[in-house]
Amino acid sequence: MAFFDPDNRTRTMRHRKVYAAYEIAHTAVDFSAAILFLVGSILFFYKPLENLAIWCFVVGSACFAMKPTIRIVREFHYLAIGDFTDLEKAARAG
Repeated sequence: MAFFDPDNRTRTMRHRKVYAAYEIAHTAVDFSAAILFLVGSILFFYKPLENLAIWCFVVGSACFAMKPTIRIVREFHYLAIGDFTDLEKAARAG
């Protein structure tokens, strides 16, 4: 099984569930980053809130860093699951 192979997400029902869970996490982090950057941008209009705006950008940047991390962790999860479908078919045939 190759890393980042689009076929990995549909190999088995378990792979589909893993893909769906990680996609939800990826989308939630992406949405969080976008909201934090939007809020941070608005807060910069108000001088007393400048520090809070900076923190919004820092946390939003951390969210952006989490996105590729989520994808790599998903790929390792696929490896941990393995592809036992072929072994199961061979065991039944034998």
